[in-house]
Amino acid sequence: MSKEPSSDLESAMQMLIKTFHKYSGKEGDKYTLSRGELRELLVEELGTYLGNCKDDGVEKVMNDLDANNDGEVDFTEFIILMGALTVACNDFFLEFKPEDKPKDGSKGNSAEKKD
Repeated sequence: MSKEPSSDLESAMQMLIKTFHKYSGKEGDKYTLSRGELRELLVEELGTYLGNCKDDGVEKVMNDLDANNDGEVDFTEFIILMGALTVACNDFFLEFKPEDKPKDGSKGNSAEKKD
């Protein structure tokens, strides 16, 4: 990608593309992730969110993503994973957000709840 991104969203899109291609093609087709490449990507790039990724977890992710049953994950299938993980993270953070955080930056009274 030769053009510099002008927004955070463009940067995020470029990072997704670069990250996919950083791992794809090490074991075969340069446009897909093998099981081993997928495992390496999950451990190295998403280890904080996913924890210690076990082989059976990688197998489940691979089976869920591999829509065309070719034993590899292409870029479209990878983006489906990233979208699903992003939705899950958003839901998690929404569930555990601080209630009624004051807009003025003060801590407010966290023990106080509204009816």
